[in-house]
Amino acid sequence: MLAMNKFRILGLAVITITASVLVTSCDSKRSTGWEYAPNMYEHIAFDPDQKNPNFKDGKTAQVPPAGTTPVGFVRFDYPGTRAGYDQASIEVKSMLEQTPQNLADGKVLFEHFCSPCHGMTGQGDGLVVQHGFPPPPSYSKGQSSRGGAMKDLTDGKIYHTITYGNGAMGSYASQLEPIERWKVVMYVHHLQTL
Repeated sequence: MLAMNKFRILGLAVITITASVLVTSCDSKRSTGWEYAPNMYEHIAFDPDQKNPNFKDGKTAQVPPAGTTPVGFVRFDYPGTRAGYDQASIEVKSMLEQTPQNLADGKVLFEHFCSPCHGMTGQGDGLVVQHGFPPPPSYSKGQSSRGGAMKDLTDGKIYHTITYGNGAMGSYASQLEPIERWKVVMYVHHLQTL
């Protein structure tokens, strides 16, 4: 008798669960069911291109306040002009320690980014030149397009040129972080002595 009641209760539970599943699965609204994290589907924050009533100009994406520096950004407050180049020549000095590791890193960076034009030894005989592009001056023997011998280029002049480019050379500021540029400057000084 006790066993029969257990089977009856178990059967009733199975029928109830089955009926519940069938009724809820046949919903005509095509519900997605329970959402674990509704904020992922219906976020509260404004998208950058949306109108935003919280600001006077109605834009979500705001210009940063004047004088602010983004996180991780290193300022180089010399304009990409001849005056900026000359001023950087006098005022900018490398603060990077002269170590074998920094020189080796500079060599790797130079070989990847600079050698296609400047050549592996900085003589202006890179692969691009071999295909008809005008050669850049040699670091040890050439004359700078801005005046003076290439072997006399200062930290500031080299760093300014890497940051802004010069003549046919474009800027490498987007490819090389400031610390990497200083390593390249260190390696260029090594090439100036060859």
